[in-house]
Amino acid sequence: MTRAKICGITRHEDAALAAELGAWAIGLIRWPGSARACDPAVAAGIVRALRRRVACVGVFVNPTLDELGQAAEQIGFTHLQLHGDEGPAFCGEAARRTGCRIVKAVRVASGADIQAVERFHTDLHLLDSSAPGQRGGSGQAWEWSLLRARHSTVPVVLSGGLTPENVADAIAATRPWAVDSASGTESAPGIKDPERVRALLAAVTAADAQVAAA
Repeated sequence: MTRAKICGITRHEDAALAAELGAWAIGLIRWPGSARACDPAVAAGIVRALRRRVACVGVFVNPTLDELGQAAEQIGFTHLQLHGDEGPAFCGEAARRTGCRIVKAVRVASGADIQAVERFHTDLHLLDSSAPGQRGGSGQAWEWSLLRARHSTVPVVLSGGLTPENVADAIAATRPWAVDSASGTESAPGIKDPERVRALLAAVTAADAQVAAA
């Protein structure tokens, strides 16, 4: 079964819809440089209401360990997604200090990026597209065939330009542990389109059924 993460959540109603429709996780961005940054008080309310139903992923770019510890305690994230230049030792210490599962994100421009993330023994690897000046949410897909050179056994979350229209092809091509969509399920940055969220999750379910039948 391919899981689905709906990222870039900024509103309780969008988070609740994702949970109701069967998403595995919601992503709450805590990097102020993002157009989808979620207010900490709003994030805390969403996590309190939904953490028993979905994984609640806090998304950070180059945070300090103290910032992660504070966010884990005050907001209650179950997972921390590290989308910056954090190294393996930092990721290990973040897990130790917070008790959260760690998702190391990497922007993929070449096979070298796939190989570089293999030194991270985190709970999950998130593979995103590489767009100049952006840390994610670019709406651009990357060359999925680069995954053929991957050797790590860490489960993969496939991200980058995934939409209801192409997520089935992505699943068939890469067989990821999970898929992640931000811009592909929006009507505007940080505002989800309920029909696109519903369509993406339905497409994931249909893709799994097709793979199983093959």
